[in-house]
Amino acid sequence: MIAIKTKSDVDLIRQSGEIIKDCFAEIEGMVRAGTTTAELDSFAEGFIRSRGAEPAFKGYKGFPASICASVNEEVVHGIPGPRELESGDIIGIDMGVLREGFYADATRTFAVGEISEEAEMLIKVTRESLELAIDMARSGNHLSDISHVIETHAKKHGYSVVRVLVGHGVGRQLHEEPQIPNFGPPARGPILKPGMVFAIEPMVNEGSHEVQTLKDNWTFATADKKLSAHFEDTIAVTENEPMILTR
Repeated sequence: MIAIKTKSDVDLIRQSGEIIKDCFAEIEGMVRAGTTTAELDSFAEGFIRSRGAEPAFKGYKGFPASICASVNEEVVHGIPGPRELESGDIIGIDMGVLREGFYADATRTFAVGEISEEAEMLIKVTRESLELAIDMARSGNHLSDISHVIETHAKKHGYSVVRVLVGHGVGRQLHEEPQIPNFGPPARGPILKPGMVFAIEPMVNEGSHEVQTLKDNWTFATADKKLSAHFEDTIAVTENEPMILTR
């Protein structure tokens, strides 16, 4: 069952989302060659706590950090550590915030210094996939309309979408119903209604959609070692335009 949030609930989710937005604005300037993923994690945790909130990921099902930091072929759930970023890398930073009982969740993929044209295009198409998906999150549409537009846009550019990981509802829990795949036919599943709140998150691969879990039992990486990009926003369905709560 998909929970319907009140206007007050949505406002509290937005407040959590604003912390994520502001933290990303600071982190963007730190994403450069020589910075470690642990340094990004430490900064994010301190920033979130300074705003009277909690990092939603830390301790979630045993996850040891406050952000997920996934570099190059790593798709999601990368554990921050001593790895230094290098010019030419891309890094997906996934962040969740809990404040006053409500969660928000978002991801950005950043370039480290000068990156290849291929990496730039992958990031561009993944970001566009998210924009198209958000535009489909309108009252009266089907849930799968979101999924379909992501896959269609990625495939048009020769990319694949990850199939074993999905977007999701978000609110009083970090992960709520429904699951939102990044692929599938249109006009299927529940009809969208005002008050539904989703974390929509295209994960787009340069090569195959196949992924594997690394030895840390958290990090998902592309099976063919090609690049992956990830963008995510928390949005609310309204009577009118979708409301983006993490920008």
